[in-house]
Amino acid sequence: MRAMIAAVLAFSMVPVAVAADAPASEVADLRAFADAFDAAQIAQDRAALGRMVADDLVFIDGSGKRYGKAFFIDGWTGADDDYDAVTLSDRVILPLGKDAGLASAETILSGRSAGTPFRVRIRFTDIFKRHGDSWQATYIHVTRMALDAPTL
Repeated sequence: MRAMIAAVLAFSMVPVAVAADAPASEVADLRAFADAFDAAQIAQDRAALGRMVADDLVFIDGSGKRYGKAFFIDGWTGADDDYDAVTLSDRVILPLGKDAGLASAETILSGRSAGTPFRVRIRFTDIFKRHGDSWQATYIHVTRMALDAPTL
């Protein structure tokens, strides 16, 4: 059991070291893509999302179910849906080497779906991989949170 705990602790410390050694330009590049990706979702930009999401995307929704690219994009671009602007809190941008990285944050997502208002609090983690000169989302995990839970 101690060996397993030590292995988990050692593994969990690796991304911190990578982030500390990452050049500022890598962090800025990853942050710019994460910002554009978030904006494309809120703007319901199907064409941009089609380019920004890998064909083999793994999307884990707030209920824990696994879906793919088409489901993810359809979920953001419904004709009867619109989204309010979001504010991200407790945001983490973490390069995981030259060609991979993640963005994670907490937010309250609100808007209207088929004319009915909604408001949910989520924590999301997006993992991006570089393909040539551009990034693509390859893994997205969403966790629903209680609206009244304390924030960091």
